Amino acid sequence: MDKAAHPHAVWWLAFFCFIESSFFPIPPHPLLGLMCLAEPKKAVKFAAVATLSSVAGALLGYAIGWGLYDTVGVWLISSLGLSEAFPVAACHLREYDFEAILIAGATPVPFKLLTITAGFVGMNLVTFVLSSLFARALIFMTVGILFRVFGAPIKRLIDKYLGLLTTLFVVLVVGGVLVLAQFGSSDEGSDDVCANAPAIEAGV
Repeated sequence: MDKAAHPHAVWWLAFFCFIESSFFPIPPHPLLGLMCLAEPKKAVKFAAVATLSSVAGALLGYAIGWGLYDTVGVWLISSLGLSEAFPVAACHLREYDFEAILIAGATPVPFKLLTITAGFVGMNLVTFVLSSLFARALIFMTVGILFRVFGAPIKRLIDKYLGLLTTLFVVLVVGGVLVLAQFGSSDEGSDDVCANAPAIEAGV
């Protein structure tokens, strides 16, 4: 909590939100939550920083998918354990465009998978930026507003049950990643046109 209230914490938040959108595996939500807990009156400001930094990082992910997929992109996707999910993500982006980014950006789905994939499939850049902005604002600004309005009661609750809440959060995040990883190879009873997406011509 002391570190979260440090003057440089905002820069660390911006940094982690930036790299998480393109290649870093750990989500920045715990840091944002702690900063909002430490200074509830600045929660909306912190959420805005997280949103804008995440969108800037999304552009880096897009650039990797667009110009460096065969080298950096393939390695990143493989390192993150998302190789099987990549063709499915590409199919969803081609089919649903704005909606795919909006849904993924506001859920536990690794956002970096969608940013790299969007560059790979050549998604319209304006559409990509707007959808990323909406998606990231939806999740980060919701956190910021909730902490701004209910900061003190939430802080007391988390101070009391911090260990349990942290464990539950980690389980939810890891569970979301695992579900996504399995989604690429699962085809049982699905009518989704992307459920059986063929491997894309990039060695995936």
